[in-house]
Amino acid sequence: MLKKLHCKYILALALCAAGLLPATASAKKLTLLYVPLDNRPVCVDYVKETMEATDCKIILPPEKFIAANDRNGNPEGIWEWLETKAPKADAAVISTDSLLYGGLVASRTHHITKEQLDRRLQRLYELKASLPIKLYAFSTVMRTPRASQGRVEPPYYAKIGPSIFAYSQLLDKQEQNKLTPAERLKKQALECNLPQAELADWLTRREKNLQVNQELTHMARSGKFHYLAIGKDDNAPLSSTHMEARQLHLATFDMAPQSFQILDGVDQLGLLLLVRAYNEALAKQPTIFSLYSPGAGAATLPQYSDARLQDSVPQQIIAAGAVQTNSAQTADLILALNTPQDGIVKDSTADDNQFFASIANKNFSQTLEQHLAYGRQVSLADISYSNGADNGFMNILARSQYISKLAAYNGWNTADNAVGYAIAQGLLASSMNENERKLLLRQRLIDDWYYQSNARRKISSELEKHNREDMKYDLGTAAKPILQYITHECESLAAQYDITKSSQFKLSFPWSRLFEIDVKMKK
Repeated sequence: MLKKLHCKYILALALCAAGLLPATASAKKLTLLYVPLDNRPVCVDYVKETMEATDCKIILPPEKFIAANDRNGNPEGIWEWLETKAPKADAAVISTDSLLYGGLVASRTHHITKEQLDRRLQRLYELKASLPIKLYAFSTVMRTPRASQGRVEPPYYAKIGPSIFAYSQLLDKQEQNKLTPAERLKKQALECNLPQAELADWLTRREKNLQVNQELTHMARSGKFHYLAIGKDDNAPLSSTHMEARQLHLATFDMAPQSFQILDGVDQLGLLLLVRAYNEALAKQPTIFSLYSPGAGAATLPQYSDARLQDSVPQQIIAAGAVQTNSAQTADLILALNTPQDGIVKDSTADDNQFFASIANKNFSQTLEQHLAYGRQVSLADISYSNGADNGFMNILARSQYISKLAAYNGWNTADNAVGYAIAQGLLASSMNENERKLLLRQRLIDDWYYQSNARRKISSELEKHNREDMKYDLGTAAKPILQYITHECESLAAQYDITKSSQFKLSFPWSRLFEIDVKMKK
C-alpha cells in the first residue's frame, strides 16, 4: 500500500514538472468575492480571466445587478446577495460606488438623497459582521473632465462641461489662496453666466461624494475594512477632483498606506486590489523595479492625472501588496514604462503616432530584450500615449523574438490604468502556465495596440470627416459594419507579427461606443 502511494506521489511530481498538472493542484483554491464598478471588460471579464489564470476562483454578483451601458446597477440586489447569498470566500474586493450609487456612471449622475446614502453607509459599517472575512474596498473621487460626451455625465455636461471645468480650476486655486485679481473676476463671471440649476446640481453631487469618501475613511480608520483605496478619476493638477483629494489627504495623513491610500486612476483598482488580496492570502510581498525609457521618464505628468509618475507609480506598487526595489537583477518583477521622451503625452490617435521607431524607442527596446534574455520577469506599461500603444516602439519590439517572453503588456486608457494593470498582471504571470500568460498578452496587444491606436483611429477619422462624431459615443445601427471593419483591421495587424499571427479572437462593442472593445480569445 505504501509503495503504491509512493508511486502515485512520484507520478504527480513528474506530471507537475512536465507542466501537465498545475503546480498548485494539491493546494486549496483561493476564492475571492468581487463586486465590480460595472460590467465593462476592464472591470469584469479581463479581471476574471487574469485572476483565474492563476487558479484563483472569482465569484461575482448576479449579472443583472451589475451596472451596464444601458442601466445603473442594483445596489439593493447586490447588498442582499452579499449579506445572505454570497458563497463562502477567503476575502472580498468591493466597489463602494456599486453598493452606494449603482456603479461608476451612477456616482456622477444620480439623484440619491443624503438620507438614503446614509442608510447604505450604515450597512457598510455593519458588513463586517455578516461577512467576517477580509474586506478590500475601493471608492472614487468624482471626476472633473475637461469635456464629456455620451451618457456618462449629466446631460448638460456636453454643453457646459468646459466652463464647469474652468470654474473648478478656479475653485481649487481659491482654496489654496492663489487666485490672481483677474482670476477672481473670471470666477465671478462664470458664477453669473453658468446655468444656476445645472451648476448647483453638479456641486451638490460633488459634496455628497466628498462626504461619502470622508465617511469611508472613518470606517477604514476604525477597522471596518482591511484595506481601502480611493481612486481619483479623470483628473488634472487644478480641478475639483484634485481639490477634494487634497482635503481627504489632509484628514488622513496619519493613516498607514497598508490600510488606506488615495490613488491616481480608477478602472484598474478592482484587479489591483484582487492581486493585493491574493498576495496577502499567500503571504507574498513581491519586489518591483521601475524601469523608465530614455527622456522625461518618471517626471512625466500623464494626461488625466494630477501626479507625476515618480509619485503615482510607487503608490500603485504598494496597493498591489508589493514593495519597490532599486535592483533590477534581484526584483521579482521589472515594471518597464515606455514614456514620451519629451514628457508630453498625447492621445494614441495623434498624427505623430506612426510605425517609425525613434532612437529612444530602439534603445529602450534593446534594454528590455537584454532583461528578457536573462530570464527576468518584465511587464510593460506602454504609456507614451493615452488610450493606446506607441506604434513606433511596439513595431520594433514586436519584431523581436523576446516579446513573447513579456510577463504582461498594457497600454489602455489612462497611464494610471495601464500601470495598475501592468503591475497586477505582471505579478501574477509567474503563477500562470505559459499558455494562459501568452493568451492574456495577446489579448492586450490586440486591444491596446491594434484596436485602440489603429482601428479606432481610422474609424474616428472617418466619422469626423462626415461630421458624425456623435457616433463615437453611440454607434447605433452602424455598430455592425463598424465591427466588421475593425475586426478586419485587427486581424490584418495580427497577421503581421509572430506573437499574434496564429491568434483567433472575436471582437465586440460592449457599451456600443468606440471607446472600448471586448476581445474574446479562442484558446
